[in-house]
Amino acid sequence: MTEKNKKQMDPQPNKLTNGLNWPWLLNMAWRDSRRNLPRLFLFISSIVLGIAALVAVFSLSENARKDIDEQAKTLVGADLAIETGRKPEASTQSLLDSLGTEKASERNFASMIYFPKNQGSRLVQVRALEGNFPFYGNLETTPAAAGRNFLSGQQALVDQTLMLQFNASVGDTIKIGSVNFAIAGILTKAPGSTGLSTTVAPPVFIPLGYLSQTGLEQRGSRISYNYYYRFAQGTDMDKVEKDFGQRFEKDGLRYETVESRKRRTGRVFADFNRFLTLIGFIALLLGCIGVASSIHIYIRGKIHSIAILRCLGVSGLQAFLIYLIQVACIGLLGSMVGAFLGTFVQSILPAVIKDFLPIELKTAISWSSIGKGIGLGVVISLLFALLPLINIRKISALGALRFPVLEITTRRDPLKMLVYVVIFFFISLFAKSQMQSWTQGIVFTLSILAAFIFLTAVAWFLRWSVRHFFPASWNYLWRQGFANLYRPNNQTLVLLTTVGLGTAFIGVLYFVHSMLLARVTFSAGENQPNMVLFDVQTNQVQALTNLASDHKIAILQEIPVVAMRVEQINGKTPTEFRNDSSEADSTRGERRRGFDGDLRVSYRDSLDAYEKITAGKWRSGIVRAGEDVYISLDEEYAKRAHLKIGDKMVFNVQGMMLSTIVGSLRAIDWQRMQTNFRIIFPLGVLEKAPQFHVITLRLSSQKQSATFQQAVVRAYPNVSIIDLGLVLKVLEDVLDKVGFVIRFMAGFCILTGFIVLLSSVLISKYQRIQEMVLLRTLGASRKQLLSIALLEYLFLGSLAAATGIFLSLIGTWALAKFSFEMSFSFSWLPVLWIFMAVTLLTMLIGLVNSISILNKPPLEILRNDL
Repeated sequence: MTEKNKKQMDPQPNKLTNGLNWPWLLNMAWRDSRRNLPRLFLFISSIVLGIAALVAVFSLSENARKDIDEQAKTLVGADLAIETGRKPEASTQSLLDSLGTEKASERNFASMIYFPKNQGSRLVQVRALEGNFPFYGNLETTPAAAGRNFLSGQQALVDQTLMLQFNASVGDTIKIGSVNFAIAGILTKAPGSTGLSTTVAPPVFIPLGYLSQTGLEQRGSRISYNYYYRFAQGTDMDKVEKDFGQRFEKDGLRYETVESRKRRTGRVFADFNRFLTLIGFIALLLGCIGVASSIHIYIRGKIHSIAILRCLGVSGLQAFLIYLIQVACIGLLGSMVGAFLGTFVQSILPAVIKDFLPIELKTAISWSSIGKGIGLGVVISLLFALLPLINIRKISALGALRFPVLEITTRRDPLKMLVYVVIFFFISLFAKSQMQSWTQGIVFTLSILAAFIFLTAVAWFLRWSVRHFFPASWNYLWRQGFANLYRPNNQTLVLLTTVGLGTAFIGVLYFVHSMLLARVTFSAGENQPNMVLFDVQTNQVQALTNLASDHKIAILQEIPVVAMRVEQINGKTPTEFRNDSSEADSTRGERRRGFDGDLRVSYRDSLDAYEKITAGKWRSGIVRAGEDVYISLDEEYAKRAHLKIGDKMVFNVQGMMLSTIVGSLRAIDWQRMQTNFRIIFPLGVLEKAPQFHVITLRLSSQKQSATFQQAVVRAYPNVSIIDLGLVLKVLEDVLDKVGFVIRFMAGFCILTGFIVLLSSVLISKYQRIQEMVLLRTLGASRKQLLSIALLEYLFLGSLAAATGIFLSLIGTWALAKFSFEMSFSFSWLPVLWIFMAVTLLTMLIGLVNSISILNKPPLEILRNDL
């Protein structure tokens, strides 16, 4: 070694041995990394996509919070909005009239709309409006002035989707009930509406003064009474809420302020955002596993160099810091690249999720999100890199005289155990910050840890079993290929972990999405109704039955529906429950849910095929005068209202009090397309009560559906029609959009897994060079070497894919049972496709990696790479 090189290696020997000498450490980290920059960038590329996903979601969340704050008033359209499901009594109306400085009223209900121009009909949400609503924002229309001018005459605003569907134009006529309205404008946006909320029943605005003429305000009609208020500027709305909140609840009024709407919208987005964040975090964790494995391989190749440094007087700590500096710098660079990519991705996400939120999402650079993402990337990459880097402390100067791939001691290291604990705590802390619960955060971390342990156990068992039980009589190529699974520098652990986790995540997403779609498809089966008529008056049932028969349509069910509200539970009114100090506030609040709003109940003498008694006894037969009335409750409704078998409930049925006893609880499959009721009465009780009817039908074609709808709308304008075929299509669209969002974010996990797989295989090239060169020198042909590599990657890829699919099936079963409450099912064909795709991809990358070595002469490889 020349004198110059000695000075460069140790310009200040006394400081080298007696202190850390940071300038020298930085210089050595740079000098050592220059030849290994491609490998180092390959290591850290694993975390780029994870950071990109997190920065994208962080930025989206911050921008959404700002947009919700800025657009909060336009979400409600007023300072205070009040809603009730029944016409207010005189005392309640007096209270409503006393509020605010400016007021607007609305009647909101579902009804059919008829287009005389082309004889089309469709279920819509009629919003009969009076007043200058919205007070904040506008009804966005074409032409713009129509949003205000339509109130001045017999005119309507029609949602743009309806206008397109029926090829209507401004100036055309629509018929609602018995009244024709001229289309004054095309409605493009209303306060609080979303793309999905207007799909099944698009909104149509009409002046409130014409509602009575339509003939749609009939007994049993489900009409929502809405009131909107503007208060004087500077009014303390929290005080208004505090002063009137209890009175609103007592009178059965639901209310919403700007702040409460902000909280509700924020919660909806926060749930969605937390889910996306966890997907991004899983991508980052997957990348960090690749970082740890790659750094492990990288350090093993540096053992000889580190041992030489130890001979020259470098301490174990200094050697450790040299490589820690390399990882920190490359991690910082990789996190910055990921943050830049995430900032670009967040400009795409609003277009993906815009139909789920009632606000207009804007994109802007979020420097705090970028800083958070970069900091998270550096910290977590360092944490995972510490696991292999800690071993540097154990490399002695004697290693300079031994084989360069000397095994580092595997004795238990307290410092390494501490790093494991810190990693576990860090992941739990991050998960807790997203799930708002330490329990959920720890369960999330333990689930990931269990998957890692399972995959590690499979990898360990594979190496052990191949080493001890592989038949020695097999072909030489098979022996060599399988021996690579347990030799020094083997990739069994890293590939099984990364590829297995990636496959598991892909499988869970695919199987859950397929099950949900299958559930929707099952709901559209041949024995299921595909059309529902509701708001059918008693004197119209027979006529509609005859009309259906004339159109050769099968009627499946005719169901009576009675509107009522709960007056007492176990002798107590809502006010008495509210003032009952013997119960906790949360319990009192839950009990009051039994009084909320108007209930639609039915009566019959038997259970539906998709109902099951879970407690008590179903009492069939007719109730005679003087006998107790035993009712059956939905078990979820009973649970929320703290009701049990034997409890007494008093109902107000159009002014008449009816005493009942809870006789049974039912489990209801609410996910099916059918009529379900929270409360079922026996026969002999409600037959003479004011009621309307629901009729379910099964139609054979879209043409038959259109013809029948036109006939019903013309003859019975008060009857509303739900085309379940359209509802199912909307559900499929919703699932497709949700699935796209999930697949979009999961794509980061999939691509991260691919990069980790690619980097692991490419890095292994540097470790396998000596073996390949030795075999070529001994006369192994190109074909033989490729066969050995293919056998190794075939077995690794197939086992990783099989293990990942096994984990995905377990995860899908757990989600189906505990989250979606549906039976678990899957198809073998997608399983086979996933298995083959992952296996072939692993083999392809391994083959390309091996070919790059075989294309060069052995001497050139030894000179350049060793």
